[in-house]
Amino acid sequence: MNYAPPGPKAGNAWKNYGGLFDIEGKIAEAQKLEEQTLAADFWQDKNAAQAVINRLNGHKELIKSCSDRQSALDDAGAMLELAQEADDEALTREAAAALRALADQLQNMELALLLSGEYDDHDAIMALHAGAGGLESQDWVEMLLRMFTRYAERHAYKVELIDSLPADEGGMKSATISVRGKNAYGYLKSERGVHRLVRISPFDAQGRRHTSFASVDVMPQVADEKEVEIDADDLRIDTYRSSGKGGQHLNKTDSAVRITHLPSGIVVQCQDERSQFSNKDKAMRLLKAKLLEQKIRAREAELNDLRGEQQDIGWGSQIRSYVFQPYRLVKDHRTGVEIGNADAVMDGELDEFIAAYLHFMIKK
Repeated sequence: MNYAPPGPKAGNAWKNYGGLFDIEGKIAEAQKLEEQTLAADFWQDKNAAQAVINRLNGHKELIKSCSDRQSALDDAGAMLELAQEADDEALTREAAAALRALADQLQNMELALLLSGEYDDHDAIMALHAGAGGLESQDWVEMLLRMFTRYAERHAYKVELIDSLPADEGGMKSATISVRGKNAYGYLKSERGVHRLVRISPFDAQGRRHTSFASVDVMPQVADEKEVEIDADDLRIDTYRSSGKGGQHLNKTDSAVRITHLPSGIVVQCQDERSQFSNKDKAMRLLKAKLLEQKIRAREAELNDLRGEQQDIGWGSQIRSYVFQPYRLVKDHRTGVEIGNADAVMDGELDEFIAAYLHFMIKK
């Protein structure tokens, strides 16, 4: 295959733009990878061959994306020139909107290049747990669950509830969700840690200010069975009757599943489905994700203990604070990013926090 950037029309703009993503280097490497796939013995080592194919496809996607963005830039520039010559305000606004959209696309492309982790392209599993604060923290877990769901919807990710434990008095003690989509883990791993909420409590008749905490854990979902191999003899599987708030929510059969991985001591459970088979399938997915996360943590611990010690869910350990009273501000304590529009953040606008975190980790 002949890989090449757009023709002369792009001019120096393509050269500068391509330099940001090293397109010339990607084109050269893509040609070499393409030649490798034509070798007679290419598929003798299937794992190595698949790795080459995946790398080649990644280069193809980036090259095409840059080519498409350059064409869009040319079109928007021509439109702007025409609008200025014709003194057409409507066309000027249209060109400006096209340039803003292009800038957003370029920012997303640049952000994706910061994802260098081995599992960044995987789907994600997020586990939320209420911390100090009782009913307040349980309500906070439910609010965070909505925030992450809205974030996923904004990015066309698919969200699936794996397990939840509603609190009798309101809110949720815990919730576990699957987020499926390109680079879901790479982006959402920035949300791992303790999230702190400060607000006037809707549950306090005296209108006092309360502080609540919830922990968020993020794990990559296993994409290849070889990433985590589990011996069936290492598992203890128990079934029990699902708990709930009573009435139609209370399951009358032993459909809930608890799986214990004996060597590691990891315990997972799922009770949200009425089918024992479905609950077992979700629990196994969660177990594999936890084992893969354990593998990642062990590797990172060997490389200068990057994660540090496990934090308590309480004072002094938060990664981000959400203040609703006496002012409205969301601040990330790792990067220093502050956003005054707390409502937008709670509605899933997390991109600025995620981008700052990825840049922060690159510099560490």
